[in-house]
Amino acid sequence: MGRVVIDSEKCKGCLLCVEVCPRNVLKKSETYNSKGIYPVYAENKNNCIGCALCAKRCPDMAITEVYR
Repeated sequence: MGRVVIDSEKCKGCLLCVEVCPRNVLKKSETYNSKGIYPVYAENKNNCIGCALCAKRCPDMAITEVYR
């Protein structure tokens, strides 16, 4: 089981990481951050395999860590 850490303040809500995740771990939040943006969060944490595709795809480096 992997784990992903997302900095919600860096996330601009582009959802590129959501599209690339092979296990549907990530989802757009229903609450916004201090910038008024709905960031991504790890909803299905137990599905994460630590592939880091999300971190590689994030243009703002909002995904700060991925563990295997």
